[in-house]
Amino acid sequence: MHTILGESNRMRILGRNLRCYRGKIMPNYSRRDFIRATGGILGGAALGSILGCQAEQGRNSRWDGFKYAMCNESMAKLSWDEQCRIISDAGYKGVEIAAFTLVKEGVGEIGPAGRKEMVSVMKDAGLECVGLHWLLAPPPKGLHFTTPDTGARRKTLAYFDELIDFCGDIGGPYMIFGSPKQRNTRGITIEEAKKNFAEGLAAVADHAQRRGVKILIEPLGKRATDVVNTMAEASELVRRVDHPAVQGMFDFNNTPNETEPFHVLIGKHFERIRHIHVQEQGGKHLGTGNAVNDYVKAFQMLKDLGYDQWVSLEVFDFSPGGRAIAEESMATLKQIENKLV
Repeated sequence: MHTILGESNRMRILGRNLRCYRGKIMPNYSRRDFIRATGGILGGAALGSILGCQAEQGRNSRWDGFKYAMCNESMAKLSWDEQCRIISDAGYKGVEIAAFTLVKEGVGEIGPAGRKEMVSVMKDAGLECVGLHWLLAPPPKGLHFTTPDTGARRKTLAYFDELIDFCGDIGGPYMIFGSPKQRNTRGITIEEAKKNFAEGLAAVADHAQRRGVKILIEPLGKRATDVVNTMAEASELVRRVDHPAVQGMFDFNNTPNETEPFHVLIGKHFERIRHIHVQEQGGKHLGTGNAVNDYVKAFQMLKDLGYDQWVSLEVFDFSPGGRAIAEESMATLKQIENKLV
């Protein structure tokens, strides 16, 4: 239901945006017509006009608030039941899963009964499954999505299909494709790696669509990988694959190679953003840095645009412990919300 409502809301907002170019009411152009009509290039003034119209229209539309989720890997040493209870007790409504934290060799270890039990535990805790991330982090070992080694790519795609089924079985709508070490160049050019990336995504997209799952390309900074480092590159890869099951997302921490502020990036790429990862810059949990001030414009943009998908806490410093990370981050999210209009 969330996915269906999200797509409907997104198309309604996109339609409004196209009609508000330069503050004027425009015909019901398709996105392609709009790009053709504007020469495919939007200057700063034009973008500002569109974002202003988005914000004005968004404030006049119904918005039900942010949905917060938390990734589970900071609590990998705890039982699944304990993880879910901590996340729920802190006020989150969803859990995002790094599958490698649950298995020794691969998700095939979790059979039908185990998957049903996972769903039952989530429901008992009042949580929804957001989906999966860190898709190709080992175990299993030896996976790589863009390698020139065709045998390794076949093995990786076969496991990716297993992940799609696992995600579908536990009710997850999204698979966030970060996995920097499993998509970087290996003796080939960046363009060749992107070509392999697109071909691999196209190969699994129909399966994902049948299972009600969307694969979301996560831009990552050059400090992590050399393949797809910006929102623009991610959007171009989505266009190249051209399949409804392949879309994009936004991660606050993975923006070191961007040249525009968070809120501008969100406004530009909103039609492809299906998910948000949030944390302090550097990957620590919220409340340890200046996110409470620095992210306000971005959250205001999301609110103005009627964003109705998940905002998911993903951190990389687990030392404070899962409960402290969950509670302190939620308190910061509420502080950000209190600054919005």
